[in-house]
Amino acid sequence: MDNIYVILVAVLAILAIGDLIVGVSNDAVNFLNSAVGSKAISFKTIMILASLGVACGALFSSGLMEVARKGIFNPGEFYFDEIILIFTAVMLTDILLLDFFNTLGMPTSTTVSIVFTLLGAAVFMAIIKISQGSGDFGDIVNYINTKKATQIIFGILLSVIVALTIGAIVQWFSRLFLTYEFEKKAMWVSALFGGIALSAITYFILMKGIKGTPYVSLKFDLIGGMKIKDFLETEVLKVSIINFLFWFGISFLAIKVLKANIYKIIIGTGTFGLALAFAGNDLVNFIGVPIAAYQSYEAWAASGAVASEFSMGVLSSKVPTPPILLILSGGIMVVTLWLSTKAKKVMKTELDLSDQNTIKERFQPNLLSKGIVKISQVLGNGFNKILSATVVSSIDKQFTNTNIALKNQNDKDAPSFDMLRASINLVVASILISIATSYKLPLSTTYVTFMVAMGTSLADRAWKRDSAVYRVAGVLNVIGGWFLTAITAFLVSGVIVTLIYLGGAQAIAVILFIILIIIGKNYLKHKNENADLIDLDSLVKYESKSIKGVMEESTKNIIKVFKRIDKIYTSLASGLSKHDKSELKKAKKNINRLSNDIDELRENVFYFIKNLEESSLSASNFYIVILSLMNDLADDLEYIVKKSYKHVNNDHSKFKLSQVRDLQEVHEISKSTFQNAMETFRNNSTVELISILNRKDEVMSVLDQKINAQIKRTRNEETSPKNTLLYFNILLKTKELYSNKLNIIKLFLDNTRKTES
Repeated sequence: MDNIYVILVAVLAILAIGDLIVGVSNDAVNFLNSAVGSKAISFKTIMILASLGVACGALFSSGLMEVARKGIFNPGEFYFDEIILIFTAVMLTDILLLDFFNTLGMPTSTTVSIVFTLLGAAVFMAIIKISQGSGDFGDIVNYINTKKATQIIFGILLSVIVALTIGAIVQWFSRLFLTYEFEKKAMWVSALFGGIALSAITYFILMKGIKGTPYVSLKFDLIGGMKIKDFLETEVLKVSIINFLFWFGISFLAIKVLKANIYKIIIGTGTFGLALAFAGNDLVNFIGVPIAAYQSYEAWAASGAVASEFSMGVLSSKVPTPPILLILSGGIMVVTLWLSTKAKKVMKTELDLSDQNTIKERFQPNLLSKGIVKISQVLGNGFNKILSATVVSSIDKQFTNTNIALKNQNDKDAPSFDMLRASINLVVASILISIATSYKLPLSTTYVTFMVAMGTSLADRAWKRDSAVYRVAGVLNVIGGWFLTAITAFLVSGVIVTLIYLGGAQAIAVILFIILIIIGKNYLKHKNENADLIDLDSLVKYESKSIKGVMEESTKNIIKVFKRIDKIYTSLASGLSKHDKSELKKAKKNINRLSNDIDELRENVFYFIKNLEESSLSASNFYIVILSLMNDLADDLEYIVKKSYKHVNNDHSKFKLSQVRDLQEVHEISKSTFQNAMETFRNNSTVELISILNRKDEVMSVLDQKINAQIKRTRNEETSPKNTLLYFNILLKTKELYSNKLNIIKLFLDNTRKTES
């Protein structure tokens, strides 16, 4: 029987590695986004600084491991055989939950996940113990460290409100005084900002770093014979003033002598600091439980007692974490940081929500987001009425952004926000985490950094009237995911610990196998999520300022659209002929992607028109009409693809052989014409364009024949209304596809003649 516990400890060690990987993938957003979003320094430099921060933070995190042992439950109330099951359930749940959110690309809290999995497993195990004894269910409070658990939970929830509010206030005043021309301010202003920012970040690094080292208890005469830890906690004002004066001087010299950009220095230092905080604060979330399990096993093995009789009160004492485990964990985290593709997906969510530019919004507005935006507008209008028009105008002037050129809307490498906002994100998050650390609260770094970023975005007017409902909906979705994390973590860990208790080793093996299948499936889904998509570049945004340039860019886009439509129609015909749902599903994915690409071009019309030369206004009409026709093509194809998918998915009647033959013939005609059109546009031949237009009646006649043939089949032999309706829809929409394609060719031909003349 003892061997089962050795196996469980080994399994927990393996799960710890998996948890480190999925945890870093989720939490990289916390310390990378400000630097990545501002494009202040190169991505390689960002990653090097973050890696150094993670490595240092991992070495300094020993003290926080107590949370996993005694922060949520009272270990003395459980025996070894019970505690090892609790730890196993916690790790199984945690890795599954974090991988799920990573796959969705949603940032969640590893702290909340570990706290509520520990709480859920402990509560359910306590219920099992009580139900088997003569106790009352009210005795659950004896098993749970209610005071500490409540403190942690309320601290985490409070951090959401505080981070949003403080982030918004600091950003608003910073922008009010520094404006978007902050780099042109007087040298002493930049040095003052640098002094405040760098002193806050370095104090934060000291608070997070020094407490995890053996130097924390050293005494020095220079600080009155006090311990370093006590000095930092009791002499906050003195340390802050000295720290500020030092960094103000360094900032001034860096700007004056070295001509350095102080904002880049702040962003680099802040990235290192937050990475250190992440590893120092959140490493417990990944390896705290396995280490506690290993130390529990050691204590039990040394006691010689029966597992079901050995009380785990030993976990209440402070036990140092072996440095080698911290070093190995830090190494895994650094490697994951460089290799994880899911981390980039999670990062994109926050960057999109805080982007200063006009982007394709990921989230759809809901009733709550609309209500919040409406209330905010009413309050804002009321506030403006209280102030004089002169004051309101002066404030608006300070928030006018003249740095973001309209052409940046087409630039994928344009920063999501400027260096001032990136600096504020890092400074405010650092200060808030430092304060929480001083009160020994293992707060959620994800909640703090995310909500600070949202607060600064709000104050910086990144959420404009055209984007506010989408951005607010996105924030609500993320926050809703956080609550879902807590509830799911509690319930799933509770259910798993119950199943393990009842089923023993067999239950553990089955659950582990199921979780591995789910994680493997998520990995393959993430890896192959674009595998079924057509291997073509996205449509290029129009950047030309003349009709000739727009015509050339249109040629590229028309060729791509025609080619993609041809491939989608091929999947459609194949799927219907074989009654194959997977082929139609691929067509469905690809038409959705094409529609989204065309929508992005249409959303760019404002900036396109703004950038046009005054003498090339005729290009505007061509641009608008060509995109409208492309959109019509996509809409027609999307209609028949979705109808066909629904038909096959509902397992309605298969197409008859005669219908399949007619459909293939129609497809060949369509395919041939599309390919001819693509070659025509490549060769820029007006003669060939005219030739294609002259074939209109011939092709339309063939399509009409197919419609008449289906009418005869319906009168004489067809028995399926669903089959008939779908087939007529396909033929009629194919005619519209062909007509719209000819309209594009005609429009292109007319404008080519105008340009040449």
